[in-house]
Amino acid sequence: MRNQFDTNNIKALARQAGAVTAVLLLSACAMGGPDPFEGIGFREQRSQALEAMRDYRNCRDDAMDMDAQARKSGDAGRYIASARLLEKCESRLSGEASEVGRDERVRSFALSIQNHLKGGNVESARANLEKFKKAFSDTDLYYPDGSSFIETMDLLLGQKDIREYGQLATLNVNTLLKDEIRRSQHWKRN
Repeated sequence: MRNQFDTNNIKALARQAGAVTAVLLLSACAMGGPDPFEGIGFREQRSQALEAMRDYRNCRDDAMDMDAQARKSGDAGRYIASARLLEKCESRLSGEASEVGRDERVRSFALSIQNHLKGGNVESARANLEKFKKAFSDTDLYYPDGSSFIETMDLLLGQKDIREYGQLATLNVNTLLKDEIRRSQHWKRN
């Protein structure tokens, strides 16, 4: 009998110890953890940022369709319409979503600058290039030949003084563009 009493007693003590341990572990997790409602706020903010990015992408896709139509037709007005829509897409983007999809926003903003230039709206292209430099500082894009988007736009928009041959040679722009600038300068002087 004594053996059975000890076994039952030991089993009961083990169950009680397990229950106490479980309660202590659960209370320790609740005490040191973050505010349980903080996670909900984060999820709501993230959801809002993702929704804003979806809206941005839909708007951008419409602008890209306009850009494709402009390339097919060569119509300056369509280039400007595409550029304005890209600007509108960027301006409607909320602060929560400003860092979401940063790379695609950089490319879209650059396309708006290029489309303003193609459409003949040089002043808007210059203004947007300055906004681009401020909004995306230390960021540049590169054309397939390796030339710099910012340096090319600076050159085309007259932002760089290239009177000296050496200064033009140091720019990271397309070789054909450099040759055309040199040809133009030659005929202005002669």
